[in-house]
Amino acid sequence: MDGIDDFLQTVSLFRELDKKHRAVIARTVFARSFGPGEAIVREGETGVGVFMIRSGKVEVTKESGEEVEHLSTLGPGEVFGEIALLTDMPRSATVRATEPTELLGLTGWNFRAELQKSPDLAYQMLRITARRLAEADARLAAK
Repeated sequence: MDGIDDFLQTVSLFRELDKKHRAVIARTVFARSFGPGEAIVREGETGVGVFMIRSGKVEVTKESGEEVEHLSTLGPGEVFGEIALLTDMPRSATVRATEPTELLGLTGWNFRAELQKSPDLAYQMLRITARRLAEADARLAAK
Protein backbone atom coordinates (compact mmCIF):
# COMPACT_ATOMS: atom_id res chain seq x y z
CA MET A 1 0.00 0.00 0.00
CA ASP A 2 2.36 2.61 -1.30
CA GLY A 3 1.71 6.27 -0.72
CA ILE A 4 -0.66 5.90 2.23
CA ASP A 5 0.92 8.79 4.14
CA ASP A 6 0.65 10.99 1.04
CA PHE A 7 -2.98 9.97 0.65
CA LEU A 8 -3.75 10.66 4.33
CA GLN A 9 -2.49 14.22 3.78
CA THR A 10 -5.41 14.69 1.37
CA VAL A 11 -8.03 13.34 3.80
CA SER A 12 -9.69 16.09 5.85
CA LEU A 13 -9.92 13.89 8.94
CA PHE A 14 -6.15 13.30 9.08
CA ARG A 15 -4.44 16.08 7.09
CA GLU A 16 -3.79 18.23 10.16
CA LEU A 17 -1.92 15.45 11.97
CA ASP A 18 1.84 15.70 12.08
CA LYS A 19 3.87 13.20 10.06
CA LYS A 20 4.56 10.97 13.11
CA HIS A 21 0.86 10.54 13.89
CA ARG A 22 -0.12 10.08 10.23
CA ALA A 23 2.45 7.26 10.12
CA VAL A 24 0.68 5.61 13.08
CA ILE A 25 -2.64 5.81 11.22
CA ALA A 26 -1.00 4.57 7.99
CA ARG A 27 0.21 1.43 9.78
CA THR A 28 -3.29 0.55 11.02
CA VAL A 29 -5.40 1.02 7.86
CA PHE A 30 -6.55 -1.77 5.55
CA ALA A 31 -7.51 -1.70 1.85
CA ARG A 32 -10.87 -2.80 0.41
CA SER A 33 -12.27 -2.79 -3.13
CA PHE A 34 -15.93 -2.57 -4.15
CA GLY A 35 -17.70 -2.91 -7.48
CA PRO A 36 -20.56 -0.76 -8.81
CA GLY A 37 -23.74 -1.23 -6.75
CA GLU A 38 -21.97 -3.04 -3.93
CA ALA A 39 -22.97 -1.96 -0.41
CA ILE A 40 -20.04 -0.85 1.73
CA VAL A 41 -22.06 -0.10 4.87
CA ARG A 42 -25.79 -0.42 5.52
CA GLU A 43 -28.05 1.84 7.52
CA GLY A 44 -28.79 0.34 10.94
CA GLU A 45 -25.73 -1.93 11.06
CA THR A 46 -23.23 -1.44 13.85
CA GLY A 47 -20.38 0.68 12.59
CA VAL A 48 -16.88 -0.69 13.07
CA GLY A 49 -14.80 2.11 11.60
CA VAL A 50 -14.21 4.84 9.06
CA PHE A 51 -13.61 4.54 5.31
CA MET A 52 -11.52 6.86 3.13
CA ILE A 53 -12.04 6.90 -0.64
CA ARG A 54 -8.78 6.44 -2.58
CA SER A 55 -10.48 6.16 -5.97
CA GLY A 56 -13.99 5.84 -7.33
CA LYS A 57 -17.27 7.24 -6.06
CA VAL A 58 -19.92 6.24 -3.56
CA GLU A 59 -23.54 7.22 -3.02
CA VAL A 60 -24.89 7.88 0.47
CA THR A 61 -28.61 7.13 0.92
CA LYS A 62 -31.14 6.99 3.74
CA GLU A 63 -34.32 4.94 3.75
CA SER A 64 -37.62 6.46 4.88
CA GLY A 65 -40.24 3.75 4.74
CA GLU A 66 -40.18 2.57 1.13
CA GLU A 67 -38.48 5.70 -0.20
CA VAL A 68 -34.73 6.00 -0.62
CA GLU A 69 -33.35 9.53 -0.23
CA HIS A 70 -30.06 10.41 -1.93
CA LEU A 71 -27.96 12.34 0.62
CA SER A 72 -24.68 12.82 -1.23
CA THR A 73 -22.07 11.49 -3.60
CA LEU A 74 -18.52 11.23 -2.29
CA GLY A 75 -15.25 10.84 -4.15
CA PRO A 76 -11.48 10.56 -3.66
CA GLY A 77 -10.14 12.01 -0.41
CA GLU A 78 -13.54 12.05 1.27
CA VAL A 79 -14.48 10.00 4.33
CA PHE A 80 -17.58 8.37 5.76
CA GLY A 81 -18.36 6.52 8.95
CA GLU A 82 -16.14 8.57 11.25
CA ILE A 83 -18.61 8.33 14.14
CA ALA A 84 -17.76 4.62 14.33
CA LEU A 85 -14.19 5.49 15.32
CA LEU A 86 -15.40 6.43 18.79
CA THR A 87 -18.81 4.81 19.26
CA ASP A 88 -20.68 1.61 18.45
CA MET A 89 -23.72 3.51 17.18
CA PRO A 90 -25.63 2.04 14.23
CA ARG A 91 -24.83 3.42 10.77
CA SER A 92 -27.09 6.36 9.92
CA ALA A 93 -27.04 5.74 6.15
CA THR A 94 -26.25 3.18 3.47
CA VAL A 95 -23.17 3.73 1.31
CA ARG A 96 -22.78 1.98 -2.07
CA ALA A 97 -20.06 2.14 -4.69
CA THR A 98 -21.31 3.71 -7.94
CA GLU A 99 -18.20 2.67 -9.87
CA PRO A 100 -15.12 0.57 -9.10
CA THR A 101 -13.97 2.00 -5.76
CA GLU A 102 -10.82 1.57 -3.67
CA LEU A 103 -11.07 2.41 0.03
CA LEU A 104 -8.84 2.51 3.05
CA GLY A 105 -10.51 1.54 6.30
CA LEU A 106 -9.61 2.10 9.92
CA THR A 107 -11.40 0.16 12.66
CA GLY A 108 -12.59 1.91 15.77
CA TRP A 109 -10.85 -0.56 18.08
CA ASN A 110 -7.46 -0.02 16.38
CA PHE A 111 -7.98 3.75 16.39
CA ARG A 112 -8.95 3.80 20.09
CA ALA A 113 -5.93 1.61 20.95
CA GLU A 114 -3.63 4.15 19.27
CA LEU A 115 -5.33 7.03 21.11
CA GLN A 116 -4.70 5.27 24.43
CA LYS A 117 -1.00 4.88 23.59
CA SER A 118 -0.58 8.51 22.54
CA PRO A 119 -2.30 11.32 24.47
CA ASP A 120 -0.84 13.78 21.94
CA LEU A 121 -2.57 11.96 19.07
CA ALA A 122 -5.79 11.88 21.12
CA TYR A 123 -5.60 15.64 21.69
CA GLN A 124 -4.93 16.35 18.01
CA MET A 125 -7.90 14.19 16.99
CA LEU A 126 -10.12 15.88 19.59
CA ARG A 127 -9.29 19.28 18.08
CA ILE A 128 -9.96 18.03 14.54
CA THR A 129 -13.26 16.44 15.58
CA ALA A 130 -14.39 19.60 17.40
CA ARG A 131 -13.61 21.71 14.31
CA ARG A 132 -15.49 19.28 12.03
CA LEU A 133 -18.51 19.35 14.37
CA ALA A 134 -18.49 23.16 14.40
CA GLU A 135 -18.35 23.21 10.59
CA ALA A 136 -21.24 20.74 10.33
CA ASP A 137 -23.25 22.79 12.83
CA ALA A 138 -22.65 25.95 10.79
CA ARG A 139 -23.80 24.19 7.59
CA LEU A 140 -26.99 23.03 9.31
CA ALA A 141 -27.66 26.50 10.72
CA ALA A 142 -27.29 28.02 7.25
CA LYS A 143 -30.08 25.82 5.80
